[in-house]
Amino acid sequence: MIKFSFIITMFFVVLKSHAVTFTIYDEKQQPLPNTVVWLTSKDNIQPVKPIETPFIMMQKERQFIPHILVVPQHAKVEFPNADSIMHHVYSFSKSKTFELKLYHGQPQSPVVFEQTGVVELGCNIHDWMLSFIVVVDSPFYAITDEQGQVSLNVEHGEYTLNLWHEGFTDFSQVEKETIQLSADRFSYQLKQAVKAIIPIEIDEFDDYE
Repeated sequence: MIKFSFIITMFFVVLKSHAVTFTIYDEKQQPLPNTVVWLTSKDNIQPVKPIETPFIMMQKERQFIPHILVVPQHAKVEFPNADSIMHHVYSFSKSKTFELKLYHGQPQSPVVFEQTGVVELGCNIHDWMLSFIVVVDSPFYAITDEQGQVSLNVEHGEYTLNLWHEGFTDFSQVEKETIQLSADRFSYQLKQAVKAIIPIEIDEFDDYE
């Protein structure tokens, strides 16, 4: 009887979570790709668990890949250099200041991101190289696709919806809104304007080694 009761309890817990599709729109009511979306709960029902496997922010073809990386608080991130030339990775961001001086291949140790916030990355050798790591205090996070959508497996209830886009006038700031989830779809329109992101040209003749 105890075993049967345990199975019923576990089945009930699983059923409480729902795949909720979020659609994010800009101030012009257009779906907005590349928006970082994450949910936090005041009850902290599912706290962030440490992830031992490092995340990857690679340098390849004189670019950071991915351009935007979302990681939970206390995550480890490795910065492998897949180029034949050296890179010098750094950040002066408030959430994380660090420097990986000129190197090939794989740095010896990953970088740990202890504080939440937006970390802007650059390369001291290649000015056009720019990327972001968004550190969140939630297990529920994703980046919107070309249709401005993400799917998060969460329970219905009250949350803080957190949003970030590199087109924000101040990209160190996060837009927040208290929401009530009671259905499997949720739409949100940003309150602030999002400026267009102009691609930066790569210097194909840079042969720094």
